Amino acid sequence: MFDWVLANIWTLLFVLNYIVALSVMGFLLMHNKNPHTTMSYILALVILPFVGIIIYLFFGQEYRKTKIFRRKHVFDNAKIKKWEKELLLDEEELEYYEDKFLDHKIRLVRLIQKNENSPLTFKNEVSVIMNGENKFESLFEDLKKAERHIHVEYYIIRNDTIGNRLIDILCDKAEAGIDVRVSYDYVGSELPSKLVKKMRKCGISIQPFMPVWFPNLTRKLNYRDHRKIVVIDGVIGYVGGVNVSDMYVNGLNDTYWRDTHLKIEGHAVKSLQGQFLLNWDFVCGEDESIEINDSIFPKVTKKGKVPVQIAASGPDTDWANIMEAIFTAVNTAEEYVYITTPYFIPNEPILTALKAASRSGIDVRVMIPDLGDSWAAKYASNSYLEGLLESDVRVFRYCKGMLHAKTIVIDDSFATVGTSNMDYRSFNINFEINALIYDSVTTQKLLSIYKDDLKECKEINLDDWRNRPFGDKLKESFCRLWAPLL
Repeated sequence: MFDWVLANIWTLLFVLNYIVALSVMGFLLMHNKNPHTTMSYILALVILPFVGIIIYLFFGQEYRKTKIFRRKHVFDNAKIKKWEKELLLDEEELEYYEDKFLDHKIRLVRLIQKNENSPLTFKNEVSVIMNGENKFESLFEDLKKAERHIHVEYYIIRNDTIGNRLIDILCDKAEAGIDVRVSYDYVGSELPSKLVKKMRKCGISIQPFMPVWFPNLTRKLNYRDHRKIVVIDGVIGYVGGVNVSDMYVNGLNDTYWRDTHLKIEGHAVKSLQGQFLLNWDFVCGEDESIEINDSIFPKVTKKGKVPVQIAASGPDTDWANIMEAIFTAVNTAEEYVYITTPYFIPNEPILTALKAASRSGIDVRVMIPDLGDSWAAKYASNSYLEGLLESDVRVFRYCKGMLHAKTIVIDDSFATVGTSNMDYRSFNINFEINALIYDSVTTQKLLSIYKDDLKECKEINLDDWRNRPFGDKLKESFCRLWAPLL
């Protein structure tokens, strides 16, 4: 018997593989997921024995509805409830602001308020920061002035020049008695244990987001904290596309890196603080929970007038908040929609919204990198371009370097800057955060930056694009099959 098993081991393994694969296919079909995503996994299970099952285990399990992320009870705190009650607008106030300046964007405000109780805040000053070198110059100065606490949450913190400059400042502040808390994504950052020990020795509370240890590897690799948040004393906040790495700082890297970040002062910082607290509660549990007092949510003294709403999404949210915000913003556009994104792998609702907007007379433009940092993502993105061009969407490739900014500008009255890419992973899998800005002055700044970036772009012509090499088309078709996995 044993000899027969050894002689037929591969046949038995293949039979076992397809028994498991058929069971997984049945599960996928019964749970009525997105047909495109379902077909991608079924294809992987059929044509990639063994590997297909591994791909599904790593990337295919959906936890949004099962709520493995227990991060809700922070918002049971009385102080946060009081803050929400004070800032959330009632229907009468919403109608007033709709008539005054929000127009059709009132639908977007209502959506985010209903989805996650995120208020539209008004007493804000917003600074648009271009590129990593400018972001870190501003951030480091503000960190040095911190008086009570510093909260840091990043997808990438690297052990390099800029990373160590940040860590040195945080260590100095912690040793001076400032409460310093750092959450870093375990997969994105890969901080050496020696550096983590150094930070803890200095008095910094530092926690990795979902460390990947076997056997939990299969269910944890897929859900990463892609956010970039800094909150200083509860009154200054930073959010945007720039991670902590030399790669993002021109002058410290070999490739020009084009990115966009925001510095926010005012009520919207409370929303950033709230999202940090949710994350911290998740990574720490009961051991290092933060006492929520007036120093965490201090009184706002800024006299800014920029309306800002914070949209956050992840597997712990009931809705795909950022995707729905973008969808609503595009559908309510009246003049133009200008998008900058490093990865353009949209789902069907976003793709349809962009095409329909363009065909209805809206000036829709999409700016993507000419040379991205992922071969598969580049060809997957390319597979969507012909359909866009046929709908008169204008597509531009940024040629000066790596385009990593994640911005949308609409109608001189609305803009969003944040961490979310225009792809399935950002919309459905990772933890992301965007600032939604309902202000003509800030929008004009971002519009001016967009027009300057266009000078470094080449526009794609539909006829030329149709005549691209057949080999490229094959690569695009192949990579598009795996688009939900990229």
